[in-house]
Amino acid sequence: MRRPWCVGLMKKVSMKKSWDNPRENSMPLMARVPASIEIGGVLVAPATVLAPMAGVTDTVFRRFIRNASVFSGQESGDARHLVEAPISNQQSGCGLIMTEFTSADGLSRMRESKRKRYLSYDEDEHPISAQLFGSDPATLAEAAKIVEDAGFDMVDLNLGCPAKRVVSCNGGSGLLRDLPHIATIFERVRAAVRIPFTVKFRMGWSDQHIVCVPLARLAEESGLNAVALHARTREQGYSGQARWEYIAAVKDAIRIPVIGNGDIRTPEDACTMVAETGCDAVMIGRAAPANPWIFRQIAQYTAFGCYDQPTPMDRYRMIRDYFVMLMEETEEPAAIGGRMKQFASWFTHGVPGGAILRKSIYEAKSGAAVLAAVDAFFAAQPEPALAGL
Repeated sequence: MRRPWCVGLMKKVSMKKSWDNPRENSMPLMARVPASIEIGGVLVAPATVLAPMAGVTDTVFRRFIRNASVFSGQESGDARHLVEAPISNQQSGCGLIMTEFTSADGLSRMRESKRKRYLSYDEDEHPISAQLFGSDPATLAEAAKIVEDAGFDMVDLNLGCPAKRVVSCNGGSGLLRDLPHIATIFERVRAAVRIPFTVKFRMGWSDQHIVCVPLARLAEESGLNAVALHARTREQGYSGQARWEYIAAVKDAIRIPVIGNGDIRTPEDACTMVAETGCDAVMIGRAAPANPWIFRQIAQYTAFGCYDQPTPMDRYRMIRDYFVMLMEETEEPAAIGGRMKQFASWFTHGVPGGAILRKSIYEAKSGAAVLAAVDAFFAAQPEPALAGL
C-alpha cells in the first residue's frame, strides 16, 4: 500500500459518517496500543483482537485478515518488533483472531466429522480463540473441552450477543440478568479446561441494569484469564455510541487483562481508547470487513504516528483475493455466490462507483461471474489508478 497518511499529533480526526453517532477524536497520540499482552500464558502480539462475528469470521475471513495485516518487512524503527513476516498472527498486525460464536448445545450433540467443519482452522491462525454461547453450565463445560481437544489456544464465552433468537434461549446478553447463573457457568467451564478462559460481555441488559463491573470481578474471582467489554447495553444493540468510561471502570476494578471493544473505526480511535480507558488490548469487529487493513494501520500508527491508505489497486486485489479464497475453500458451491454478495457491501466501501460494482455482483449468477464483474469494473477505472492491471 502507498500514500502514507501522517496525522499531526494535534490534528482533529473525525470518524466515517456512515456510523451511528460518530465520535470525534482530538486527542494527540498520548498512548499507544501495547505491543503485546499475555492471556493465561498465551502471547498476543500486538495487543489487537479480531472480534467474533456471526456469519463473518470463518477460517477464510480470518486468514484473509491476517494476510491483509502483514507488514512488508521494510518498515524500520519501533514497528519491527511488532510485525515483520506473513507467518502467524503474532507476526501480523492482528494479534488474536476469534471464531464465529458456536452453540455449545449444538457442538456437544453433533457428530465428530461435523464438529471438524465448525471448528476448522489452519495452523497459521494461532493464536486463535473459539467462542461459545449457551446457558447450560454442563453443556458449556463439555463444549469447552471439545474446543481444547481441537487445539484452540483459548475458549471464550459469549455474554454479549443481542440477537433475539439467542437471547430467547437465555444465551448471549440474555444471561446478563442472572449473575449467579453466570458464576456457575464460570466455575464449570474453568474446571473443565486448562487453556485460557475468557469472556466477552456487554455493560448490562439496559441503562437500568448495568452489571459490567461486578461481572468483571466475578470473572477474575472465578479464575478467568481476561475479559472483553463491548461498551453498549443489550438494549442499544449496535446503535448509539459506545461508552468507553465503562471500560475504564472495569479496568480499575480488576487485575486481569481488559480488552476494549466498541466504536474503533480508525487507528486514532484505537489509541484514544487506550489513552482514555487504560485497557490492555483493543478488539475490532464491524470495521474489519470494511477495512481489512485496519490492524496493519493500527500497528503503523502506533509506531510512526501515520499509516498507509489503500490504493484502488489494493482494493481490487483485496476484493478479488478474498473471493478467490472463498471459491477455493468453500465446500458448498451453491453458498459461494451468496457469501460473495454478503461481503460485497463491506468490501466496496470507499471504492468510487462502488454502487455500480455492488449491483453487478448482486446480479451475478455464479462465483466465476462475480470475479468477472470485479475484473471488468476495476479494468475500467481511469489511469493511473490501476496502472499495470
